[in-house]
Amino acid sequence: MKFYNSIGPNPRVVTLFMAEKCIEIPQVTVDLRGGENRRAPYNVDVNPAGQTPALELDDGSVLCEITAICEYLEERFPETPLIGTTAEERANTRMWTRRVDIKICEPLTNGFRFAEGLPLFETRMRCLPEAAAGLKAVAQDGIAWLDPPIADREFIAGDTLSLADLVLFAFLDFGASVGQPLDPAFTNVQRWYERMKSRPSANPN
Repeated sequence: MKFYNSIGPNPRVVTLFMAEKCIEIPQVTVDLRGGENRRAPYNVDVNPAGQTPALELDDGSVLCEITAICEYLEERFPETPLIGTTAEERANTRMWTRRVDIKICEPLTNGFRFAEGLPLFETRMRCLPEAAAGLKAVAQDGIAWLDPPIADREFIAGDTLSLADLVLFAFLDFGASVGQPLDPAFTNVQRWYERMKSRPSANPN
């Protein structure tokens, strides 16, 4: 297999996932800032959507989208389960992963793309600068929504680390670096974030 990596929170989700499972896959670094992902051969031979990450399988086929890649790796390397070992556990992880993605990660990312990231993204996708402030506010609303449910548990989906935690951490950590810091008033999310930040997977050598 071969993993196409780059800067940004999406590839980081997969690198966190692999680190937690102690999976090592040869990597190719794609120059996102230089637009390598938006031109051949990458957007022809690897991902026609021109996005990272991507995982090339042993048969030459390619998987894209972080959830699909992580679910594939979970099935190939089931030790240290991060999605679940039963139908109920997997459904619960997918539910919480979807919630944090829609309520927090997606608006946070587009808020960045349409504001601080506009010089990079305005020639690559439709950008709506007038929507940036509102999208950032939506992301904050999502964090406010998440804060009470996790008051009495260590991780987002329950008592064990899951894909939901890795997705949210990668995006909140990214947000903190691009003008969308975590409000300390969200005390439960703040405690969770600090625990995640201290994990070895978040601090590779």
